[in-house]
Amino acid sequence: MAKTTMSDVARQAGVDVSTVSRALNERTAGMLRSETVEKVLAAAADLGYQPNVLARGLRTQRSHTVGMVLPDLTNPFFPPIVRGLEDALEVGGYTLIVANTDNDARRERRALHSLVGRQVDGLVVATSHIDGDEGAAAVGGLPVVLVNRRGTDPTIPAVVPDDDAGVALAVRHLLDLGHRRIGHVAGPADTSTGRTRAEAFARITGDAGVHDPSWVEAAHIFGVEDGMAACERLLERHPDLTAICAANDLLAIGSLRALRAAGRRVPGDVSLVGFNDMPLVDLIDPPLTTVRIPQYEMGRQAGELLLQLLEQPRPRRQRKPVAVTPELVVRQSTSAPA
Repeated sequence: MAKTTMSDVARQAGVDVSTVSRALNERTAGMLRSETVEKVLAAAADLGYQPNVLARGLRTQRSHTVGMVLPDLTNPFFPPIVRGLEDALEVGGYTLIVANTDNDARRERRALHSLVGRQVDGLVVATSHIDGDEGAAAVGGLPVVLVNRRGTDPTIPAVVPDDDAGVALAVRHLLDLGHRRIGHVAGPADTSTGRTRAEAFARITGDAGVHDPSWVEAAHIFGVEDGMAACERLLERHPDLTAICAANDLLAIGSLRALRAAGRRVPGDVSLVGFNDMPLVDLIDPPLTTVRIPQYEMGRQAGELLLQLLEQPRPRRQRKPVAVTPELVVRQSTSAPA
């Protein structure tokens, strides 16, 4: 079967070859209309196009590099994952190339194509928007491991936090303290982490008989400012909530700001629980009770899985995600309701 060329992509997208070249290059894609870029990216994914910036022709040898696509490198959750991944890959003689996408779906797709064009031997994908099927089509058969997200393709291995267990730890801690009016500052609904944790929260609070859908408010991104805004909206509707469970620590820090701005004491008036146990949350005032996710271990296991795929290629088969075990870390942001 003939290798897909840039001309094939141009023909399918209904544009010229130079437009395809600009659309697939992050530095020049901004010169084009967003609709044009989307059309080119979709055509490239459909055709399995792999740009080769190093050499023409088929791959003749391994590059001993691995690409990683991240949604937000400034999020403190990800650096320990990157470190664990690098340490695992170094054992196998591989170097890591990281592409940061700022939670932008178009940048995620371009990053995948760019890394494949640089002849990486495999990919670790932690994107917010691209699902497993689309990612697999974009990389044209390269070994892929997902991290911190579940894909729709059960043959693509994934390393994920056990979000159900983690949310259960947070909610049961609050229930044991005596809280019954528990709000949730949820993550973005268009991300797998946001959806998974919100669904777990609804199920677990529902089983306990304390669920009210109006006690949930979703942030637009996993960030401090969005966490503050979401918590403000939640408090405006329900000022009588006695506890808030946030979908990650950044949202929890934003919620803490909103509570302080509203004159609410933590934990005197409202208890607050985060998720992930990112660096330094033990140093804020009050130190944050949170669910610890072993980020370094997630990265290390993702690296080991990818090395297995690289060194011992096998036919794709259905796999269960590798779920890492969370741990509740009780600090000073939670107490019994007043």
